[in-house]
Amino acid sequence: MSSQQRSVVVADDTQLSKSQKIMTMVGTLLGMLLAALDQTIVSTAGPAIQRDLHIEPALYSWLTTSYLVASAVMTPVWGKLSDLFGRRRILVQGIGVFLLGSLACGLSQSTTQLIAARVVQGLGGAALFTTAFAVIADLFSPRERGRYTGLFGAVFGLSSVVGPLVGGLITDTLGWHWCFFVNLPVGAVALGVILTRMPPLKSEVTDRSLDIVGALVFALAIVPLLIALSLAKVELRPGDVGYLWSTPPILGLFAAAAVFGALFIVAERRARVPLMDLGMFANRAFAVGNLASLVVGMAFLGAIVFLPLFMVVVVGASATRAGLTTVPLTFGIVFGNIFAGQVSSRVGRYKFLIVGSLVVQIAAFAIMAFTLSPDVTTVGMAARMVLVGLGLGPSIPLFNLHISSAVEPRQIGAATSTATLARSLGSTMGIAIFGNLFGYTLVHNLEERMATATAGLPPALVAEWKGGPPGSPSSGDEGAMPQAGFDVAAAQAKIRAGFAARRAAATAAPAAAAAPAAAPAGDITSGRPGGAGADAARAEALRALDSAEQQALAAVSAVDHALKDSFTSATARVYFVGLFFALAGLLVSLRLPELALRGTSDPGARGAPALD
Repeated sequence: MSSQQRSVVVADDTQLSKSQKIMTMVGTLLGMLLAALDQTIVSTAGPAIQRDLHIEPALYSWLTTSYLVASAVMTPVWGKLSDLFGRRRILVQGIGVFLLGSLACGLSQSTTQLIAARVVQGLGGAALFTTAFAVIADLFSPRERGRYTGLFGAVFGLSSVVGPLVGGLITDTLGWHWCFFVNLPVGAVALGVILTRMPPLKSEVTDRSLDIVGALVFALAIVPLLIALSLAKVELRPGDVGYLWSTPPILGLFAAAAVFGALFIVAERRARVPLMDLGMFANRAFAVGNLASLVVGMAFLGAIVFLPLFMVVVVGASATRAGLTTVPLTFGIVFGNIFAGQVSSRVGRYKFLIVGSLVVQIAAFAIMAFTLSPDVTTVGMAARMVLVGLGLGPSIPLFNLHISSAVEPRQIGAATSTATLARSLGSTMGIAIFGNLFGYTLVHNLEERMATATAGLPPALVAEWKGGPPGSPSSGDEGAMPQAGFDVAAAQAKIRAGFAARRAAATAAPAAAAAPAAAPAGDITSGRPGGAGADAARAEALRALDSAEQQALAAVSAVDHALKDSFTSATARVYFVGLFFALAGLLVSLRLPELALRGTSDPGARGAPALD
């Protein structure tokens, strides 16, 4: 790029007052909070949306997939646009598109309308995350950035606790449409702060040509990749949605992603102002930082997405309180974010924090993999989740700090968007891998243990439970939270009611017909009346019923244990495999070249940007 195409502006801290910096941070935080809250609020409303719009299982996952795909496609585009036209303009446009999508979601009356509106939301939401970290790099020197990136991570963590609670309350009181409408007043406040109080930071680039061809080819590469990862399955069972990894649809999508990915590289090398400056990857600090972000991102969501399910089915928390049970995890993530950011700013070093957090993450994953048991207590799980959170928390702010410090100021928007994309791709791949692993392990363990546990149960109940005990993979589509764990009390009450009816029939009937009352537990729901007979036959029938009832009640407990054992094994397997991803992340992070974090008083440190 020639000197005529760009103009780097270096200014003193005095150009932006403290109040201007604060209001800039407030506006950016509100924008990020808007997108973060929406993701968690909408997940809670999923079952209500599915019931109201009669969404088919094959389309249910697209409520999330459509948003993620659209967001991934636009992430580098918004990053580049923010470098070309300034952060404030892109932040305002991103919020505007997001609010338009939110309004359309709330007004949707069909599945097609809602999925299309979620695409619009994703297009706008990408700008909010991408711009947030670029703004920090604009406002503060490398030495100061850590504490503020930690705050952004803390806001995201807090939204994961507040979101499900708010989403449940709104869905129960106002209806699922308001889970989207609630974005409008929050977005209006964010826009008001940004437009009135956030200074228009001056763009450092004079050639504002946008690489449209590169953006289109990038979309053609990333869309089939993400769709393939979302639909690929290790095995398909009745009611499952997707395709086997080795089937033509999945292989075709991966092939298309590879072809267009290669074309994207060719297009970017020829572009005068490329969407993604591939020359940045020649910078070892940038390349290794993005690789580490991708690998660690693979372990991040896989470590937390199944915990609410485990707390409901195994620990016994109610589904409505499932969000609260992960507060210890959120505390660990938030504290890890803030602590790592503050320490890196104070000491001017960060690599030891990355390595240390990954060591903690490996230890936490090992504890989860080898000590998790069906009889774990809430307190025991809380301690484990705090440790997992402390291991996961520092990764987001510190990798962003490293990557933003590795490039020139004019490249910060593109660099932070690349880091966001790498982390998103890692999370998508992690969810695909861990989701398949969890489902495969759970189904096979459950089938084996249920066959033994249900030997003495009524055929009707066995068929009902095998069709999908609450929380099992067959009881809902991927990503749906179970409404409750296996209800032992309800099952036992049904058993007792059946036997009570049989006893009443045996007592009232003549003794000769009482003998059939001694039928095995598998026939307790038929309710056939007895016949004539002696008192001895009647007493024998009642004793047989007592024995069969105890057998059936014990079988119900065995089913509960089988379900909990299977969920525990599947969850532990996820963390066992996650160990290897965390270890890979550690090995890659050890190769990170640590960059000097200079303060505003250091020679050559970047100050605040100029104003338009």
